[in-house]
Amino acid sequence: MELAEFQRKAINELMTYMEDDNIRNITLKSPTGSGKTIILTHFMYEYLQEHRHTIFIWLTPGRGELEEQSKEKMDRYIHNAQTKLLADVMTGGFEENDCCFINWEKLYNDRLALRDSERTNFLEWIEKAFNNGYEFKIIIDESHMNFTDNTQTIIDLFKTEKIIRSSATPISVGDRLIDIPEEDVIAAGLIKKLIVINENFPKEMEFDTQTDNSGDTDIQLEFLLDRALDKYYEIKKEYQKLNLDINPLILIQMYNHSELLQHRIENYFSNKGITYENDLALWICGTVNKINLDNITQNNAHQKALIMKQAINTGWDCPRASILVKLRVNVNETFEIQTIGRIRRMPEAKHYDNQILDSCYIYTFDNNFTTQVKSNLDKNAFDAKTLFLKDEFKQIKLTKEQRTVIDYKNPRTALKAITLYLQKEFGLTQNKEQNKIKLELKGFEFSKDIITYALSGNVNTINELSEEELSEIRIINRLSTNYGRDFQNAIGRIAREICLDYDNINTFVRKLFGETEHTDKFLLLTTKQIYAFVINNVDKLRHIFRDAIATDYEQLSMQVKTVSKSDFHFPHTCIFTYDRREGYQNERTKNVYEGYLTSAKPRSSSEIEFENFCEDTDVVDWFYKNGDKGNEYLSVLYLDNTGKQKLFYPDYVISVRGKIWIIETKGGFTRTGVGEDIDISSAQKFRELKRYLNEYNLNGGFVRFNDAIRKLCICQKEYSRDMIPEYWEQLKDVIK
Repeated sequence: MELAEFQRKAINELMTYMEDDNIRNITLKSPTGSGKTIILTHFMYEYLQEHRHTIFIWLTPGRGELEEQSKEKMDRYIHNAQTKLLADVMTGGFEENDCCFINWEKLYNDRLALRDSERTNFLEWIEKAFNNGYEFKIIIDESHMNFTDNTQTIIDLFKTEKIIRSSATPISVGDRLIDIPEEDVIAAGLIKKLIVINENFPKEMEFDTQTDNSGDTDIQLEFLLDRALDKYYEIKKEYQKLNLDINPLILIQMYNHSELLQHRIENYFSNKGITYENDLALWICGTVNKINLDNITQNNAHQKALIMKQAINTGWDCPRASILVKLRVNVNETFEIQTIGRIRRMPEAKHYDNQILDSCYIYTFDNNFTTQVKSNLDKNAFDAKTLFLKDEFKQIKLTKEQRTVIDYKNPRTALKAITLYLQKEFGLTQNKEQNKIKLELKGFEFSKDIITYALSGNVNTINELSEEELSEIRIINRLSTNYGRDFQNAIGRIAREICLDYDNINTFVRKLFGETEHTDKFLLLTTKQIYAFVINNVDKLRHIFRDAIATDYEQLSMQVKTVSKSDFHFPHTCIFTYDRREGYQNERTKNVYEGYLTSAKPRSSSEIEFENFCEDTDVVDWFYKNGDKGNEYLSVLYLDNTGKQKLFYPDYVISVRGKIWIIETKGGFTRTGVGEDIDISSAQKFRELKRYLNEYNLNGGFVRFNDAIRKLCICQKEYSRDMIPEYWEQLKDVIK
């Protein structure tokens, strides 16, 4: 399967931290729906290709099944994987390159515990593995759950030097944290773009019926369930328009100990013709009180609603679930985030470019819950309402560019980009002796041996233990055939950095620095010297290759042979997200949508300043805020230096005295004039935006907020990350 870019990045970080002897505990914080199991199983497989005498132990919580699900996924996606369950280990022990999926609670649970003889056998297999020279690496899946002294006892048996803890809501961080941003998972299409809370609720509601001890009246309950059921039919209709056999699912989460509330929910659905005999399901806890759950996780399953009293079992995936009615109160924060994750997955692991289908929905009167959701998912969870496009903007038409069906990568162009980067940034020429000196001055190691470093010295307290207080020891290891896997590991890390194949990077390195014939050659190293050079300088090479692929070179400006073009109109409706808690809810009258508020979220500081500018500047007629991904939004096609097609979504379309402008906002400038734009592809995007503007006779550019002068500035000529006056002008002087 094709891994998403954020998944490859996470694997790369895992590989890097596993190589660091100073790091023992690594935490992978991965949002529900991000393919955590896919990331970890691919990581294990790649790590085992580059390291001998290694065995992975994958520990899971619960009373079973999660370890079997994880093993099944690894078997499905990695056909040559060497996977085992606990029963397999008990039968045949451990072998090199094993990936063993073990439920830690089964080892100690009263009902499922191993007999003394079996436990002894298990310990003997571990000891035999040590005697064979094997090392154990530990992965703790869902590490936030049920971690006890018994769990630690099991971990201690394996005497491991590396522990990876994985969770959407980790309890502790450890030595290193790999934090996968939700934005990356959303951009990959794996989870829904928005969490919509209480959509189109009136500003004020009055219920005069007496409440029971649940805090919810019958009228309130009916109000929430009506909204959820209406949304179910709305989503269902949108799937039908796309000829998709997907049936959305409503989750109703109750608080504990309320049979009365359960009966009230059942009666509500019964009055709608939805019962346990047809489309209503129940899952209270464990194996007790399960009704009508057959095939419920399948996209076309018939169930419309599921009543539950607790978070669904860990590992339960039902991507068609899109709506949550939250009736339960006083639940801890971790529990809430895990529950929300059940409605965030996309049914087919892709977006449909349809706001209704690409969002999930929560209906609740639990204000504490709403506050927790917003504080923990700040960028993706907001109050929401539907806005309608004003009539006068329905006829505006632009052209959007999209990817072609076939996406090519061009290793030759990638190699040329790396060559140009080394020439420009390091001043390398065809003079190989001078090149070596230049690279040595930049910190490159040219020893024929493998060089590592350690620290030495005396300190009085642990607080003084730092690199500043200790001296560095240079350790020299003679290069031997044992370093073959280290070389493979280094090449693999570079390849993962730019999403090219191992063979491509191996070829690049040998052409640029080795004896392989090539026009642009900077060094002339033997095979042994290449091994040492790559192993000793792998981190520097990773950064060079990564930056080279994202650097804009005019001579590498590649024309897309086939561009898919279509008309773009502003969507007639949009789900508008905002923060109800903000005191000022003024309407921006120049926005193309009726009811667009100043508290729009999410917005960067540059976007807020730009929207203020549009609203307050007389020459700006109107403005439209573009989406950041999806077929319904305005997009511009560009290629990176590997030839990979990518889409760029400019932030704004505005009208200035009747003339269309397209604007992309970026991170601002500090008071010293240093740019805060963290997008390494900005120069490439700027070039393509200029090309697009020229092709369609439009105006525009990149806009950033300059903190030194407290003004917005625009770049229209040549992109510069830092504030250079000839490139960045004050916006008010350009748009006037």
